[in-house]
Amino acid sequence: MPTNPRVFLDDQFPTELRPLIPSTLKTAYRAAADLIADNPLLESAVRRGESGRIIAWSVDAAFSRLVETGALPFDKSWEYFERPTGRYLALRASHSIITISQVADPVKQPRNVLFRQNKRLANEPFLDLPGFEDDHVLAGEPHILLTHGHQNLNFAHLCIPDPVHGRDYRYRTANLMGVPHVVEPEGPPLEDTDFDADALAQLKQDVEKFRRDHVGSE
Repeated sequence: MPTNPRVFLDDQFPTELRPLIPSTLKTAYRAAADLIADNPLLESAVRRGESGRIIAWSVDAAFSRLVETGALPFDKSWEYFERPTGRYLALRASHSIITISQVADPVKQPRNVLFRQNKRLANEPFLDLPGFEDDHVLAGEPHILLTHGHQNLNFAHLCIPDPVHGRDYRYRTANLMGVPHVVEPEGPPLEDTDFDADALAQLKQDVEKFRRDHVGSE
């Protein structure tokens, strides 16, 4: 039986920690706006429509600080993009990797760049694949995506991306910013009866084995 993505997300990023998300995003957006206002040299970047990069840097720094202070009980690392043009923040929960992305549309996955594509493939345990439940094949550590509004901070979601980019998400939380209008996830509903404690435990064991076999071996 496949692992229920909602149950896995609740295990990896518990609901009691989620109020940190809107408050941290608001602080990071304000910090980015202040930085732009106080630095005339950034004006040309803003006019080129690149303020999103400044926001992304500010958001990464803010969540990195949450880990450093212990407010988020995760580890973190700064990972290289597949093409070495910089690094991105990876928050490391007990059995998953969480990355952060600005998106224009809350129901659509971010742009299909290679590093996200590779991470998405690790989410096959959330699909009902014939024979998978017996093989326990894991392509990598499951990927959770924290998305937030592009330019305007009007939504934020924790998401389990579907391994197929065009199918968007296996599960997506309600809007964590508290906006009254919540867009429902696309695709078939995920019933609470999908929960299988053995499936969750098996996936966590598979992640631990994957880390023993692969992390640090490259």
